[in-house]
Amino acid sequence: MYLCNSNLRNFLKYRLGKMHTNINSHIKNFTTSLLLFIALFSIRGWAADQAANILIITVDNLGYADLKSYNSKSLIKTPNLDLFATQSARLTSFYTASPTCTVSRACLMSGRISQRHQLTNQLGGIKGNFGIGLRHSEILIPAVVKSSPSAYATGAFGKWNIGFAPGSRPTERGFDEFLGFASGNIDYYHHVYNGKHDLFHNTEEIDRDGQYSTDLFADSAIHFIETKTKNQTPWFVYLPFNSPHFPNKGNKAPGQITNWQAPDWAFKEYGMSSDEEDPEKRYRAVVTALDQAIGRVFKSLDRLAVTENTFVFLYSDNGTFMLNRKGLDISTNAPLRSGGVTCWEGGLRVVAFARWPGKIKKNSVIDVPLWSPDLLVTTAEISGAALPKDRILDGRNMLPVLTGKTNKSPHREFYFEYGKHAALRKGKWKIVRTSKNQAWQLYDLSVDISESNNLAEQEKTVVKELVAIFLSKQTLMLEQG
Repeated sequence: MYLCNSNLRNFLKYRLGKMHTNINSHIKNFTTSLLLFIALFSIRGWAADQAANILIITVDNLGYADLKSYNSKSLIKTPNLDLFATQSARLTSFYTASPTCTVSRACLMSGRISQRHQLTNQLGGIKGNFGIGLRHSEILIPAVVKSSPSAYATGAFGKWNIGFAPGSRPTERGFDEFLGFASGNIDYYHHVYNGKHDLFHNTEEIDRDGQYSTDLFADSAIHFIETKTKNQTPWFVYLPFNSPHFPNKGNKAPGQITNWQAPDWAFKEYGMSSDEEDPEKRYRAVVTALDQAIGRVFKSLDRLAVTENTFVFLYSDNGTFMLNRKGLDISTNAPLRSGGVTCWEGGLRVVAFARWPGKIKKNSVIDVPLWSPDLLVTTAEISGAALPKDRILDGRNMLPVLTGKTNKSPHREFYFEYGKHAALRKGKWKIVRTSKNQAWQLYDLSVDISESNNLAEQEKTVVKELVAIFLSKQTLMLEQG
């Protein structure tokens, strides 16, 4: 009996030892797997539990018909934006709130039209661009996003153009980091505006002579995005390129040719050299270089595995200019009428794309009228930030339209006024005039986006109704500010 008990005890000790070893092994394997999962999740999947990133890209004076996604006959090579179009919703009735650079950017950043924020004209010269610009009482998108409980990092890289006096600079208005220029346009390689060097990191002037500005801004944005993503910090990036803004003689050194500037490789894409003299061909190289820079930004999102968790909105700050200037006005807004600095569709209706995988239907077209002030309200919604309650905002949340929950615009009408030009759109109807002593013209945009058939005489009741709305809004804005 003892032997049996002894054998049993030995057997039990043996089995229990094996079980202990197996349990330890399973625990060790499970722990290792768990740690690997956590590490992988931290690198790949952390965004799923994080606030969405937000990327707003503006391009400068791009024509409505420059991209193949808007004009299949375009000769400009933009493979990255062509791909982006298939991943996005393409907006065909998106408006910039003003047909000129300074004012359109002030409207974007403040969520308010110029008659409210009171920056109604293009900033001109050194004095204008390095002055106060947009008044300090205006609250800008980055400051709104900063109020989010998700602790967003905010960066701006490129064209500012709404004032660069102390208190007006990006890092004094809600951005954590800025690399770019103060004025409306600079030499692409030497970063000069009206004889003054114009390139800054935060508030300090920096020298990057010889670096192509389009690449410089894209690289800066990529570095910011990489740094914040690796730190698991949600980010808001504003990437306002100065491309493809036309060359300005005042920004050139003595003897420097006033021509469209692009890297050598971009000219080679078209089988031409950088000595090509045809401005239209040179312009194509500029847009192709812009496309490549934007593509690199998008590829960085893919590489960091945050594409799925990033809301991207890309649009042109206003329509390309159609002022009959030889060698400069070589782009087109066709089939829209006219271009920048006017309230015709060519000045106001611009190319625009929205991408948010899984939320915005890819390769879709949205023809619902929306406009640039909507971006402040939409970014607040995405980031979970509170909107300022002490002012009237002209923007509305675009997400219900962008995500297909409704096909109704959040706006009853769109009010435009710049210089002598003015317009108002309500539904399919638009009234427009080019001076205060001119009779209002009326167009049915549902069938006539080229504004070629003035219906004012046939539809006098409609004209009367829209003019009354225009005058009422004009009066209200003067009273409310």
